[in-house]
Amino acid sequence: MQFLKAPITFEKQVELLERRGLVINNKESAAFYLSHINYYRLGTYWWSFIEDHQNHTFKSGTTFEQVLNLYSFDRELRLLLLDAIERIEVSLRTQWAYHLAKKHGSHAHLEPTAFITKFNHDDFVSNICAEIQRTSDTNIKKQNHKYEEATPAIWIVAEVMSFGWLSRGYDAIARRALKNDIADSYKIKETILSSFLHHITTVRNICAHHCRLYNRDFTFTMKLPTNGDKVLLNSFSDTTKQLYNTLVMCAYFMDLISPNHHWKQKLASLIDAYNIDVTEMGFPENWQELPIWNSIK
Repeated sequence: MQFLKAPITFEKQVELLERRGLVINNKESAAFYLSHINYYRLGTYWWSFIEDHQNHTFKSGTTFEQVLNLYSFDRELRLLLLDAIERIEVSLRTQWAYHLAKKHGSHAHLEPTAFITKFNHDDFVSNICAEIQRTSDTNIKKQNHKYEEATPAIWIVAEVMSFGWLSRGYDAIARRALKNDIADSYKIKETILSSFLHHITTVRNICAHHCRLYNRDFTFTMKLPTNGDKVLLNSFSDTTKQLYNTLVMCAYFMDLISPNHHWKQKLASLIDAYNIDVTEMGFPENWQELPIWNSIK
């Protein structure tokens, strides 16, 4: 099938939206936003307001401002989530390097036997070397040239690895006891930590590429703990493919690794400020009454 749609001006885009039933109170303002937010990108947000998906017509009374409000909320939500993921990532880098170095020495990452046999250790090391060559961090460059080693020590390498390789580098640790030593830092089982890291890598990539989080179904759903911290266990939703449980896990990690944080309060304030229907993200109706969110009251 050949694609037959012709490109149209921003003003024509506004007219098209009006014909489809979107209420636009300020056409000039709408054209301005469409000139800086791609029609297709914004369209992933007005999809929630569509009544007839075949004909792309809006629910009666839907305004351009409502769509823009949802877009702005989602942008701030991504930034807030990246804040939590950054702190989780920094903590994991520290724990991963610390425990592997204790067991296998300063260059544990170069030891194939530290990892399971099906792990592509050559690709792992090649990626690390590429990241070291690419880095602009002068201290790491100095370390790389100072010693006659293939790479600097693991606690330096851990700072340049991608989060994806860090996740795989944890999952591939050969000794299960060592994986549990790291997971114990977060009071969860190693299988739960592996699953969460796999999932949060995907979420991080979505945020980093400015893609929509609101009303998104995740293809990979993380494994939820079935025992352990009661605050965590009693705060999950039965809806597993949407964002809510991810936020629960992030809140749990934040409580552990950054006890004086205000991340949960910021999340609640963000939802209130934009007056968002959070059920579209898998939130249960009584979510603020669940144990993990008690501190935001």
